[in-house]
Amino acid sequence: MAPIDPHSFTDSTHPLTTHVSLTLYFRFPSSTIHATALLALQTPHTGPLSLDTRALTIHKILDPATLTPLSFTLSPSEHPFKGRLLTVYLNNNSSVLILYSTSPSSSALQWLSPPQTSKKIHPFVYTQCHPIHTRSVFPCQDTPAARVCYSAKLNLPRELSAVMSARHCDRHDPVGTDLDGVLTNEESGFDLKSLWCEEGRIVEEFVMEQPIPPYLFAFAVGELGFREVGPRTRVYSEAVDGVLDAAAREFAGTEEMIRQAESLFGEYEWERFDLLVLPPSFPYGGMENPRIVFLTPTVIKGDASGAQMVAHELAHSWTGNLITNKNNEHFWLNEGFTTYAERRIVEVVQGEDIAALTIGNGWRGLNEEVERFKDNMEYTKLKNNQEGVDPDDMYSRVPYEKGFQFLWRIEHQIGRPAFDEFLKKYIATFKFKSIDTGIFLDFLKANVHGIEKDIDLQLWTEGTGIPPDAHEPVSNLYMKITSLSNDFKLGRIPREDEVASWKGQEWELYLKNLPRAVEPSQVLALDARYRLSESKDYDVKVGFLQLAISSRCRDYYGEVEKTLKEVGRMRYLRPLYSDLVQGPGNEEDKILAKRLFAEARECYHPIAQGVIEAIFAKHV
Repeated sequence: MAPIDPHSFTDSTHPLTTHVSLTLYFRFPSSTIHATALLALQTPHTGPLSLDTRALTIHKILDPATLTPLSFTLSPSEHPFKGRLLTVYLNNNSSVLILYSTSPSSSALQWLSPPQTSKKIHPFVYTQCHPIHTRSVFPCQDTPAARVCYSAKLNLPRELSAVMSARHCDRHDPVGTDLDGVLTNEESGFDLKSLWCEEGRIVEEFVMEQPIPPYLFAFAVGELGFREVGPRTRVYSEAVDGVLDAAAREFAGTEEMIRQAESLFGEYEWERFDLLVLPPSFPYGGMENPRIVFLTPTVIKGDASGAQMVAHELAHSWTGNLITNKNNEHFWLNEGFTTYAERRIVEVVQGEDIAALTIGNGWRGLNEEVERFKDNMEYTKLKNNQEGVDPDDMYSRVPYEKGFQFLWRIEHQIGRPAFDEFLKKYIATFKFKSIDTGIFLDFLKANVHGIEKDIDLQLWTEGTGIPPDAHEPVSNLYMKITSLSNDFKLGRIPREDEVASWKGQEWELYLKNLPRAVEPSQVLALDARYRLSESKDYDVKVGFLQLAISSRCRDYYGEVEKTLKEVGRMRYLRPLYSDLVQGPGNEEDKILAKRLFAEARECYHPIAQGVIEAIFAKHV
């Protein structure tokens, strides 16, 4: 085997998949999908074809031209994060048809029972496939190097509807011709053709005609509603008027952001830019699925500042979705570029002071991550070695913020007009391609002559820690906030007139710059004046609760418990659980953390469950 990705069984000597056609029958009572996947290859192939799977039952694999069985093997044991290798034996085949079922333990899927939804009437299911979880939805070459187009037919209960990272084509009653070319499969324990046309079902059809990395495959199925917020944008969520109206207000400025982004980076290539606000269990702030971004409800803050997360996911439409890292060892090419692009959009739409605040918060976050990884500095490199490492375990702000700092350093060196021209040329040259750090650096040196003499490119991309020519932002507002944080160390709480105009980002920066631990009386005094523990902005609330935990101010442990049970975003779960279990002589907090996880676990996405379990394995 000649692997091309440390997180995939994909073999570089095998042809890559170019198109996937899916039929998906959703069976909510058993939390499973009965399905077929038709994989079309670049070229006809004879010999083994390696595919990634996880928690899938493979019933049959057929030659779609003749519907005759093809031999296959499934590795007997499951790799800790790669899953199981599916090997299909081909004889001059250019496509394969796989009949399979998912399992309730699929790492990409979260199935919510009616009581776990807002209206508590209908079930809900959604995907989170990044970074390597598409293989638990269908067999594939689950690497960003293998970009695919896809089509899908989703068979669901009639009272539900679906959205996908693809163009919606049709909604119709199920008919037998939906399954042309698929054999009845009694041996698998179900007859897909009989199930397909059951009463009370509906079929939604989608198509994605632009090649995307597999991790951008996405769907959500439930009782969905929407609001129109622009010519290219709808906001979807569970059909709850309060959520939909709040989301529509929060993201009302989306079209203006799209126009500003186009002026910076070129034409928006994906036609639609819809938003889906998911239930609270969604493990990330946002996921940049093309045509429909998935968002956590925690970004709805009531003051339009949640639009910054939308700016980040919008920026991915160019850097990440159009141009993609070849594998996760080059993740900074996705996130560093996108963080830079996001802040350029924010600067235009919200102003330079707000952009400086986001850079400042990122700078503090980068320093915290370098401290977190002091025992494994490999994780602080932009280009790093991830052989044998689960990418979910090493997820951090480093590729975002160090990547941003690298690009910001280049901009400072050559000037913004020259860097803007470089950025547009970079996007035009590599769109719909997957690249690595070496390709980017070669392009940089070819287009910015002498840059390697002015900036140590190797130190920035392969060195550990923070390079000496990285720097904090400079703005009056940023300096004022950090100065007030320093005053707190001397016992002074900001006056109300000093913080009257502050929103979430200002408070977040203030809290990030406080000492890790202070006297419990100081924590109580700060909250008595500004009620940070009650903030509707979770970045502020969780930042304050971290201060309370590290200061052993147990007055707020009830609020910690409430927060860990009402949100599933890893940005909040990871630091709160980590702060509870880290350090010696902390048995009471460790017992609390284990109890809270046991009680809240089923409400977390499988990815979040795994991350918290890894924290416990290290510290408990």
